[in-house]
Amino acid sequence: MTSFAPDSLTLNRKLPLWYQVSQSLRASILGRGPHEPLRLPPEDRLAEHYGVSVLTMRQALKELESEGLISRHRRRGTFIEPSARRGAPVRLLGSVDAIVAQQSGERTTVLGHGPAAVPAELAEHFPGLREAMSYRRLRRDAAGGEPTNWAENFVRPEVADRIDVEDLARWPMTKVLRDAVGVRISRITDTVEARLADPETARLLQVPLLSPILHYTGVTYDDAGRAVDVARIHYRGDRFSFTVTLDAE
Repeated sequence: MTSFAPDSLTLNRKLPLWYQVSQSLRASILGRGPHEPLRLPPEDRLAEHYGVSVLTMRQALKELESEGLISRHRRRGTFIEPSARRGAPVRLLGSVDAIVAQQSGERTTVLGHGPAAVPAELAEHFPGLREAMSYRRLRRDAAGGEPTNWAENFVRPEVADRIDVEDLARWPMTKVLRDAVGVRISRITDTVEARLADPETARLLQVPLLSPILHYTGVTYDDAGRAVDVARIHYRGDRFSFTVTLDAE
C-alpha cells in the first residue's frame, strides 16, 4: 500500500523537536491533495525522514492523534483521518511551520490578484515602494464550507513575479514563499488584535456588520532583513482563538 509523503523540515534546535515535527506533519496533512494516500509511513521511517529519534516522532504523532488528525492502530499502522476537524486553535510557539500549519487545511478561493498601492499603515514595511502585488483569498471550513477567514497579502513585486497563483489555492502564502519561490525566511512578526467587522469583512465572512473579529497582521522577512510579504487576515471571532506559549529558557 502506498504511504503518504510528508514535506521535508529544517529543524531549529531552539524549539522542541517533537513540536516542530508535529507542526510540519500537521501542515502536510492539512494541505494534502484529495487523492493522496491516507496511510502514514511507519514511525521509524518518519523519524528518519525528519532526522529525529523514534521517541521524538512518537511524541509528535501523539500530539496529532490528540487533535483528531490521525488514528493509530496496532499492527495496521497510522492513518490520516479524512474527516478530521480543521478549525483547531492557533498555537504560536515561534516556528515558521507553526504559521504554515495554522493556515493549512481549509478550502481556499483566490478572489483576485494584481498591483495595488501600499496602504499607508503598511508603508513602514516597504520603504520607498509605492506599489506591491496584492493577493486576496477566502478560506472556508473544509467540512461544511462555512467562511472562516479572508486574507490580503502585499508582496514585493520582484518576489511576486515568481509566485504561481495556482499554488495559493492549495498552500498558505508562507509555504509558497519558502518552498516554491525559495525565499529564505528569517523571521515572521505577528500582531493580533480585536476589531469590528467592516462591510467587506462582514460580507465575505457572512457575519453581522460590526461583529467582533480577530485581525492578524504578519510581516515576513527574508535573510537580508527585508519585509517581503505583509499579510492581513480577518478571522471570524466565533471560530478562532490564539494560544501563545513562552519558553522560560
